[in-house]
Amino acid sequence: MERIIEEIREDLDRRIGIAADRLADRTLAEDPAYAARLGRAELRERIRLTLTQAVDGLVRGARGLPAELADARATGALRAEQGVPLASLRRTYRRGGRLLWQSLTEAVAAHDRAELPGLLPGAVALWDVLDQMTDAASEAYLRTEAERAERERELRAALLDTLLDGGGTAAGAAAAAGRLGLADRGRFAVVVLGTGAPGADGPAAGRSRGGPGPGAAAGGPRVLWRVRADGETGLVDLGHHPLDSLRELLAPFGVPAGISPVVSAPAALAGARRLAALALRTAPAAAAPGAVLLDERLPAALVAGDPELAGRLREVVLGPVLALPPEDARVLLDTLGTWLACHGSTTYAAQRLYCHRNTVSNRLRRLEQLTGRALSDPAHVVELALAHAAVTQRAATPAAPPPRGGPGAAPTPAGTARRSPRPPG
Repeated sequence: MERIIEEIREDLDRRIGIAADRLADRTLAEDPAYAARLGRAELRERIRLTLTQAVDGLVRGARGLPAELADARATGALRAEQGVPLASLRRTYRRGGRLLWQSLTEAVAAHDRAELPGLLPGAVALWDVLDQMTDAASEAYLRTEAERAERERELRAALLDTLLDGGGTAAGAAAAAGRLGLADRGRFAVVVLGTGAPGADGPAAGRSRGGPGPGAAAGGPRVLWRVRADGETGLVDLGHHPLDSLRELLAPFGVPAGISPVVSAPAALAGARRLAALALRTAPAAAAPGAVLLDERLPAALVAGDPELAGRLREVVLGPVLALPPEDARVLLDTLGTWLACHGSTTYAAQRLYCHRNTVSNRLRRLEQLTGRALSDPAHVVELALAHAAVTQRAATPAAPPPRGGPGAAPTPAGTARRSPRPPG
């Protein structure tokens, strides 16, 4: 085999050049991925080099040497960086192999047809070399693609941090938004997810995000998720969708969520994130997990925004109630909360509490006596409502776990680790 190739080498190189021309033209005509990213001269030269190295690999195999695969790996890595699909790369290798075998048989026939039978044993060796080159290019492609995807994830995370953490200029926020595919003016919101029940998953848990943007439901608003040690946050590009549509989008996650008001500029997203986190803190403890809009919870958010003031409200307004035996305090607080939810209707409150209207009236009178506030006075009702919100929020807030590593340990750094009650299955 080595002798035959040496005798036809000059003619074979000429035929390989013609084959490279044909394959380059066919590839550019039939494969839009190549046509959009490569020029003819570059593609033709890379094909010619690949076919020539396949012949060299055949010769090296006859000498008991392994094929040289460095250029095949370089080709695979280059195509991954250029964004050419792996299927397109592998198809070009297959077509090149067929053209090379055709060129080789034609060159041998032109030299001496009597040599053709001696060429047949080399067919298996040639295809083995081509398979090795294809595999080497594919492995390098996949490795490079994974590295590029990781770089893109890190860049995307950094850009989201720029928008959600703030601290920069309006121009910097607009630039970060542009790189994420967001307009410099629009309708944006932020959602912050809380911790769900065991077995619930957040958006990072392998949900379908391969559609129109990460986290986007088909036909719904686009959501860019940022997962960090302190939880999951979504930057929402609402477009024409109403803010309330986020309830339906977040419902499958099965966890509490806070939703900010709508903002119109990327520079306002850091403030929106703080408001979304504040909205999450107002979620009622007894309610089923769901999304909470800040604009629907403004009084409670006012209390949640100042823990010290919330403590004073509890002590000054409802201190005498909280000093009662736990069950007595719970009954009076539940009655007050239900009466407020029923817009001051004793009748409706009694229906919700499954008791007589007079029972509700008696409980409310006792509450008025203990607190010194009259439910007929609007100013007193405001105080009681805010104090009740402060009590509810304290009951809903779990104790913060100690930092890892014991007292004085550094906080967990922000990253892209998945936060979920259970690992993906």
